[in-house]
Amino acid sequence: MGIFNKLFGNKTEKNENSMKVIFDNSNFEELAIKTDKIVMVDFWAEWCGPCRMVGPIVEEIANEYTDENVTIGKVNVDENPEISMRFGIRNIPTILFLKNGEVVDKQVGAVPKQVLVDKLKSHM
Repeated sequence: MGIFNKLFGNKTEKNENSMKVIFDNSNFEELAIKTDKIVMVDFWAEWCGPCRMVGPIVEEIANEYTDENVTIGKVNVDENPEISMRFGIRNIPTILFLKNGEVVDKQVGAVPKQVLVDKLKSHM
């Protein structure tokens, strides 16, 4: 078993429809910026291998934090380049943590689930 599988599990499939919140140009301002919730945004693309490792982890976290004052979702950078440009996203996967519409934390690249959970909890 390779190091990536040990760290992230063998989850390489990404089902775009399994995420409850899909941010796009029509809803990002309302759901991510004009909210008092902590917002975790996964910037990804279908062609990105590391995104396919992180995606299922983000989805797990989203399923675990349904009752919290948190919104967790993702932005497809190919379909929503304006949002990516707004935040200067140059590498994916990038996960931003927003509070009161401002970036309070950032994670670039594939990391184990606990790193993301710890970052999320630190802003709750």
